[in-house]
Amino acid sequence: MADTVLVTGVAGFIGFHLANRLLRDGYAVVGIDNLNDYYDVRLKQGRLEILAAHNKFVFHRLDLCDREGLQQVFRTHAPKYVLNLAAQAGVRYSLSNPDLYVKSNIVGFLNLLEMCRFSGIDHLVYASSSSVYGANPGLPYIESEKTDHPVSLYGATKKSNELMAYAYSHLFGFPSTGLRFFTVYGSWYRPDMAMFKFTKAILAGNPIDLYNRGEMKRDFTYVDDIIEGVVRIMKYRARLSPSSNAERHRIYNIGNHSPVCLLDFVRLLELILERKAQLNLLPPQDGEVLSTYADISQLQRDVGFAPNTPLEVGVPKFVRWYREYYKV
Repeated sequence: MADTVLVTGVAGFIGFHLANRLLRDGYAVVGIDNLNDYYDVRLKQGRLEILAAHNKFVFHRLDLCDREGLQQVFRTHAPKYVLNLAAQAGVRYSLSNPDLYVKSNIVGFLNLLEMCRFSGIDHLVYASSSSVYGANPGLPYIESEKTDHPVSLYGATKKSNELMAYAYSHLFGFPSTGLRFFTVYGSWYRPDMAMFKFTKAILAGNPIDLYNRGEMKRDFTYVDDIIEGVVRIMKYRARLSPSSNAERHRIYNIGNHSPVCLLDFVRLLELILERKAQLNLLPPQDGEVLSTYADISQLQRDVGFAPNTPLEVGVPKFVRWYREYYKV
């Protein structure tokens, strides 16, 4: 009998790719998503249609804030692994909608921790973010650095998740792992993300807003690399017999460890799309960090993997999907 994996946020960008990989690997996947309208729900439904083609996939439309509904899912399916990708996403959106972030990212995560506490799971893996590093000046970002200066509420909620998971693993003995993702991109991407918005604008002949005059740097990481890291960590950490708090809860960066200037990224998009971009160069915006750069030595040491897909390979794959999906 196949091990059962619970994937929350399964209709989201990363959750979808993760569930698809697990299903191909032979796992039974139970997916949860509330299908909110933060962006086009049709994209989420399209992802679910692909997952539904697998006979080992079960979907529940459910919000993590619904504790009774969540409890019923755990009772019915008894997952061995729990992979939490559910969250209210977006740095800038958190400036104007703080309540949504507290509800989804903190209250919802607490409910999930309570289920893990009583269900005897082998491993909880949850999505954190490079946003927790906030105003840290040192690059590359290393997991052992203090993360006491988030510059967005989104980053603060992700830092809260790490603290909450640490406390639960310490108190109740189940292993948990937080993964700090760095600017993930790929097919079935989110429309609120820069690569998607830039591609759409260039093809439509509309201007692109570049904050900090395009001089920000991002550690763009292809989604397949993220998924490979998640699956390896899920299995590796579940095999350990944690005897200390540090072993029960760990944090890993997953990034391409190769930051790229946004202006250079736009130039690459221009080459792939064979169109010139109209640039609207703007000052820095509140909540944004100027550069992200992942140190991944801990990931390499423990699971023998390093994301390595260059933008010159990953971006054409995204553009191909975009043009096929939107027929442009």
